Amino acid sequence: MEQSHFKFNRQERSGIFFLLLLVVFLQGVYFYVQARPFDSSPKFKPDTFAQIRLDSLKNTKPKDTLNLFPFNPNYITDHKGYALGLSTKELDRLFSFRKEGKFVNSAKAFQEVTQVSDSLLDIISPYFKFPDWAKEQGSRKTSFQTNAKKEPLVLNDLNTATMEDLMKIYGIGATLSKRIVKFRDRLGGFLVNEQLYDVYGLKPEVVQRTLLRYQVLHPPKVEKININTASVGELAKLAYIDFDLAQKIVSRREVKGTYVSLDELKDIASFPADKIGRIKLYLTL
Repeated sequence: MEQSHFKFNRQERSGIFFLLLLVVFLQGVYFYVQARPFDSSPKFKPDTFAQIRLDSLKNTKPKDTLNLFPFNPNYITDHKGYALGLSTKELDRLFSFRKEGKFVNSAKAFQEVTQVSDSLLDIISPYFKFPDWAKEQGSRKTSFQTNAKKEPLVLNDLNTATMEDLMKIYGIGATLSKRIVKFRDRLGGFLVNEQLYDVYGLKPEVVQRTLLRYQVLHPPKVEKININTASVGELAKLAYIDFDLAQKIVSRREVKGTYVSLDELKDIASFPADKIGRIKLYLTL
């Protein structure tokens, strides 16, 4: 008897049943998804307060203004000078004046030195703050010449001042007085008053107070070093020249020949050009 091809056993019928059930389920899911409308609304709730703050910040334009506070114009920096409206030439005039160890003690003196316009002076001069002892005097008087007391102070030699003497100056304690004496010994004695500004950690206003009482009255004799024959070791002995800079000075001489002017040193990388005046005191050609 021929067997029928459409006859299934129990296991095969169960498989067909579950396959049909799966097809029906998937069809139902498909029609459900197609029939459901797409919800494009955001899934989070916006922070209304934060959004208002953000919008206000976007609408706020930065102001091209400079918040001014009282300052001493003797110590104005390049950055602040540009921000105040001073030109490069005006700043250079002030810096050159200050390198001579002089100070402006009034708005009028500041204008005479820098040659700023009247309009700019009217804007910035109300913020000038000078030391209490600085009075309206000539523009080319140094700090120790500007003394509010009628009785002049007695000047003593800076090169003979002891640590105890220096500690009597307001702003100089045990550490700074020791540092001043140590720097003086390394120099072999101060040659000019301006070298006091080179003491690490000594503020300019403290230097000014010190120069009211102590100045270089008897500078030591210095045997200058010939920069065209000096070795690296000899140059490195100077307080203003370290070993690395001494090597650069000698290397430049070996490559380009002897120095014609001491000002050529300023062309060397890392050379402290602002101290060229003091360094010249110890060098010769």
